[in-house]
Amino acid sequence: MDPVTRLGVVGCGLMGSGIAEVAAHSGLDVRVAEATHDAVEAGRRRITASLDRGVRRGKLSEQQRDRALAGLSFTHDLGDMADRQFVVEAVAENRDIKTDVLRALDKAVEDPTAILATNTSSIPVVDLAVATQRPAQLIGMHFFNPVPVQRLIELIPALTTSEETLRRTRAFAAQLGKEVIQAPDRSGFVVNALLVPYLLSAVRMVESGGARPEDIDQGMELGCAHPMGPLRLLDLIGLDTAQAVAESMYEEFKEPLYAPPALLRRMVAAGHLGRKSGRGFHVYDT
Repeated sequence: MDPVTRLGVVGCGLMGSGIAEVAAHSGLDVRVAEATHDAVEAGRRRITASLDRGVRRGKLSEQQRDRALAGLSFTHDLGDMADRQFVVEAVAENRDIKTDVLRALDKAVEDPTAILATNTSSIPVVDLAVATQRPAQLIGMHFFNPVPVQRLIELIPALTTSEETLRRTRAFAAQLGKEVIQAPDRSGFVVNALLVPYLLSAVRMVESGGARPEDIDQGMELGCAHPMGPLRLLDLIGLDTAQAVAESMYEEFKEPLYAPPALLRRMVAAGHLGRKSGRGFHVYDT
């Protein structure tokens, strides 16, 4: 199999920018698409700031940073993805938005053997695959935040995904220096199916007045050797993203442990989304 050299990334928020950064650092020609000029510039700044932090911390040389930046280009026209061999969709965790983007990519990418990967964390991949004309070349590729740090990718082949697509995607993940596990095409896959009920239990504990956020987090960090407590992790993920994942899982399984607690919904409605907004279960400098 020829290695991927021309990658497309659609969406340049926390996940998309991380994917683009890792791919550029791995020597790929990376084209990043966002919806507007302002979003493109915000994404460019996010990636540049992350690479600059790597230099300050001694994890990257200035030459490595400059090479990665040289490998990145930006657009707000999905038509510019025409020559890509592999495209990762990393837009909002919303079924309708992802479906629209993948349909547009299906028309824009000229090579009929090119792979389209969705970075969904909860939506069944087959629902997205059948919305395109290349369901055999569509696969779930769930990265974890922050992408430059987290080594894992969940690969989620749908019933329609070909074995060749699965093999090529495994090889692409190895190009990025990532480890993979194969997950079933069910809402939540492997990691979130185990993680989300735990996170929501922590929210319910706060909601009921059972414990303070700082005590819950410290308890799990010091008592269970978790690197981060559940509420700090929710703040890192983004409370809006966590709510969307929980809603998708509850829709599929109707299990009460997957239902977003009222407190989570109210915090999202108030704009208290975690680190990205400066306030969630904890307060952050923005």
